[in-house]
Amino acid sequence: MKRVIQFAALACGLAVFVAMAAAMAVAQTAPNQPKEKEFRIVRSMPKEAVACIQCHKAENPGLFADWAHSRHASANITCLDCHKAEEFDPDVSRDHFRQYERSDRPYGTREYKVAISAVVTPKDCSRCHPDEAKQYSRSKHANTHQIIWQIDPWLKKGMNSDFERLSGCLHCHGTILEVKDGKLTPETWPNVGVGRINLDGSRGSCTSCHTRHRFSVMEARKPEACGQCHLGPDHPQIEIYMESKHGDIYTAHGDDYNWDSAPGTWTPGVDFRGPTCASCHMSGAGTVLTSHDVTERLSWEIQAPLTVRPQNFKPLPAKTDWKVERDKMKAVCMQCHGKNWVDNHYVKLDRVVQEYNDVYFKPAKAMLQKLYAKGLLDKSKFFDERLEIDYYELWHHEGRRARMGAAMMAPDYAWWHGFYECKKRYNNFMEEARELISHNKKAYVARDYPNATGNTTRPQQTFPQGR
Repeated sequence: MKRVIQFAALACGLAVFVAMAAAMAVAQTAPNQPKEKEFRIVRSMPKEAVACIQCHKAENPGLFADWAHSRHASANITCLDCHKAEEFDPDVSRDHFRQYERSDRPYGTREYKVAISAVVTPKDCSRCHPDEAKQYSRSKHANTHQIIWQIDPWLKKGMNSDFERLSGCLHCHGTILEVKDGKLTPETWPNVGVGRINLDGSRGSCTSCHTRHRFSVMEARKPEACGQCHLGPDHPQIEIYMESKHGDIYTAHGDDYNWDSAPGTWTPGVDFRGPTCASCHMSGAGTVLTSHDVTERLSWEIQAPLTVRPQNFKPLPAKTDWKVERDKMKAVCMQCHGKNWVDNHYVKLDRVVQEYNDVYFKPAKAMLQKLYAKGLLDKSKFFDERLEIDYYELWHHEGRRARMGAAMMAPDYAWWHGFYECKKRYNNFMEEARELISHNKKAYVARDYPNATGNTTRPQQTFPQGR
């Protein structure tokens, strides 16, 4: 009898083992089954924050899902921590107060009423990220509104309409936020431009790169984040990068990169093989510290009409020495390249800059000034005469592409989209200029130039106290 019991127990055990093995096999081969994800509030937070979460979970499920998957949510950072304002703040949403007069929501009562601003600014972010906000505030990103008002004739001469600017230039460069009748105006909001002028006096928008409401460091590390604005005929950095060897490596191996390592720890050779825009211009490497000031590590202003050192760039002079910053960038490069490789790259870049300045830009500018002096070009406007357009595109389009292509090792942009086009533009410019001079003939002026209605008054918010 004892043997029969032992045999039965053994048979049962064997059956259970077989069943478990079969279940494991099915689990390994079966398609993934969707699982319901639930966000449960199990940590302490103010009742007003609970109201924000529960209401937006119903009203804006996509917004809520982004936040719920963020590091902010994991750290118990809620809507209230970023959006809370004082009732006297100029950007307080008056419409949001109506949420506390709704009878169809359990949290729609005055008990949960709190002043909210839709705009989250670098000043708000600085409460938890003071170093990043300070670095960003001195960068070209944060001050780009000031820069374009000093160098861009589209704004200074009013050659495009206010709404052309709004839908184009200011989408990336940033608007000057305004409130009318308690609402942010459609002329200035929504906008997440890197140089946005905020109502609290701060400049910029962290969500340009760390998009709402996940604020992902992974997203900001990928080149596509920069490619939102750095693209096109005048500053095609994303196209240049993707053409380069660095971009080719990213395309081949980017799926294997560790994009989610903690801030300040993203390491070349460990977390990624080939660099991205962020790893060269912002992330730390070796002894070089992470920075949100993209002006650092630059040794030339290759987007300027005449290439100058960053501290000599009049619209926003850098507060650092170009030699120190070049050494930082070289140190980043030498995480993957030898010293001779890196040094020789900069020798080539410096020569490209010199040839662009001396062979193309300076003679073209001298000729433009000569035409103005002789009264053959009308100086009252810009872009209404073909030679003005040719001069502008020589530096703003193909001149930039030549310099940027050389800096980022994209030969097609350095030559075919760059210097090749510079030659054609330069020759045509000089031919027509000399023809006007030889006949003492004024250039044709586009009398019906379309939509040249933009405001030409330099905004006080961009240049406080004559900044």
